[in-house]
Amino acid sequence: MSSLLHDLDDVTVRRIAVSSMDNNVYLITAKQSGEQVLIDAADDLPAIQALLAAGAADASGPARLALIATTHQHWDHVRALEGLVAATHAPVAAGRQDVAGIPVGVDVVLDHGDVLPEAGADWGFTLTAVHLRGHTPGSIAYVLEPKDAPPLIFSGDSLFPGGVGNTQNDADRFSLLYADVVGRLFNAYPDDAEVHPGHGRPTTLGAERPHLAEWRDRGW
Repeated sequence: MSSLLHDLDDVTVRRIAVSSMDNNVYLITAKQSGEQVLIDAADDLPAIQALLAAGAADASGPARLALIATTHQHWDHVRALEGLVAATHAPVAAGRQDVAGIPVGVDVVLDHGDVLPEAGADWGFTLTAVHLRGHTPGSIAYVLEPKDAPPLIFSGDSLFPGGVGNTQNDADRFSLLYADVVGRLFNAYPDDAEVHPGHGRPTTLGAERPHLAEWRDRGW
């Protein structure tokens, strides 16, 4: 099965699912520069290396893994991180409040609204970090806004088809996550924005928007 999700003017986006937990691993490759960002080195290093190779073939020249972006600190999203860093020496990004839980050194510490790459670098695309508190303290969604397609939101475990992420029946954590998801995603991006979660199938903000009040009322 092809890993290709989107073949856009400037980038391709590829996805594989790894492990029995159906973790999604995403790869963005700039066609001109060959710069790549991998989102969540969840598990199965050989499969991730095959994904990088497939993405490299989308570029017009040599490809380079410019960043490994983590959505959050939970173990099932970082099992291949140490091996991938050892193999590629790529820097790692994570949300500030999750840094202590990442099993390797974090090179790029992210706060809400930060834009990647950092000043002085040019990948040929940018990603906006959206801090979504509640599933973990430092969960980050990464938003790609292509010029020729709706925004793509890589939401980790903070937003899925049918609801927000697990907050372990903690009402305060749920309220915080719900408020962030509504304010920082649903109120910030259009209905055709695609949501690519940390597990399972994608959705759109428009498909989920009619259910926001239901999510709030049920508390999960």
